[in-house]
Amino acid sequence: MSAIHPSAVIEPGAEIGADVTIGPFSVIGSNVCLGDGVEIHPHVVVGGRTSLGAGVKVFPHATVGMVPQDLKYHGEPSRLEVGANTVIRENATLHLGTEGGGLLTKVGSNCLIMANAHVAHDCMVGNNVILVNCATLGGHVHVGDNTIVGGLAAVHQWVRIGEGAMVGGMTGVENDIIPYGMVTGNRARLGGLNLVGLRRANLPREDIHALRNAYKALFDGDDPLQARVDRVAAEFGGSPLVDRMLEFIRAGGDRAICTPRLRDRETE
Repeated sequence: MSAIHPSAVIEPGAEIGADVTIGPFSVIGSNVCLGDGVEIHPHVVVGGRTSLGAGVKVFPHATVGMVPQDLKYHGEPSRLEVGANTVIRENATLHLGTEGGGLLTKVGSNCLIMANAHVAHDCMVGNNVILVNCATLGGHVHVGDNTIVGGLAAVHQWVRIGEGAMVGGMTGVENDIIPYGMVTGNRARLGGLNLVGLRRANLPREDIHALRNAYKALFDGDDPLQARVDRVAAEFGGSPLVDRMLEFIRAGGDRAICTPRLRDRETE
């Protein structure tokens, strides 16, 4: 049995799973699908073609599935998907996709979207991702699994953030971040690897050691990045973490790869 407060507005056509809770003054749109065990707190709006997976929790004044802040959007039937057990805290905003981004914005499972965080149109957010308070993802941003984006950080449109990365608070990210990279600064620069995250993931020590050596080799020297990628692949290829980092770089994207400052390269 679902518990729906009498003051909540459930538009005709909405699909409500089992054991769903919807609090006072919340609005659920006609094209919304709520999975089993979803909890909608008071004063929440869930609209658009939005699906929330089982066990998702949405806190007061969050708006989920609203039209994107993109002037090119013209009402196309785009969607938002949120995976199971993700928590969306107060005042967070998650927007629908656009035609230019495949008509889909997607947030994975077991994520924590903290208060006032923003997920813009066409973002692809992996599993176990944390967006700290006021973190902002511009349109078309890809965020890998197990990544943390710090409070008040802003990520430029089309940026890719590899799995296991750590973005420091109040950091402006305008270039791609390698998997397991750690970045800080007014304009983000690599400051090493996210070693704390790697250890918390209980990854083998030998794999972490290989990644550290590969990182140093990758950002040592002034020859073209592709030449350094090939050199690292020849020396350290075969280690799973190294291979993922190299695959990320080779895949390319619309933005450059974030690199260390010169002084960081000298002391790393």
